[in-house]
Amino acid sequence: MKKVVVIGPECTGKSTLTKALAQHFNCPYRQEYAREYIAQLSAPYTPKDILQIAKKQIEIEDAIPQNSPYLFLDTDLIVCKVWSEFKYDNCHPWILEQIQKRNYDYYLLCDIDLPWKNDGMREHPNHRQELLAIYEKELKVLKKPYAMVSGKNRTEMAIDMVKRYA
Repeated sequence: MKKVVVIGPECTGKSTLTKALAQHFNCPYRQEYAREYIAQLSAPYTPKDILQIAKKQIEIEDAIPQNSPYLFLDTDLIVCKVWSEFKYDNCHPWILEQIQKRNYDYYLLCDIDLPWKNDGMREHPNHRQELLAIYEKELKVLKKPYAMVSGKNRTEMAIDMVKRYA
């Protein structure tokens, strides 16, 4: 099973794209656990919460049967690392260790060309360009294969990228 991760800054269509890819290829997908977790909190999240989110995200991912050609993921631990470092200037060593241990076949980095919408959980409307650059730098440093998806036809672009490279 090839694992394709959809990542990028807030409000760039990651969840929509992940679901569309899973539907197109008739394969499983996993949503980002962070939103579910944070919605249950009665106080702002902390670095400890990011670690819990990371552990549960892996648990959810690893529970997938391996009988499909693809698994589409609406996040991975790079997202936890970026948020930890952006918000708290550090990242738990366990997350960093897991990033090195876990393997994914391809990344789709969502561009910031969609309008930002406040949904009560999103935090950084004015840092999208900076965050996009951070995500791209992480992918390059980690030598992860990726493509940027953008524009109104990003789903078709992503389908083509998966067919060609994943």
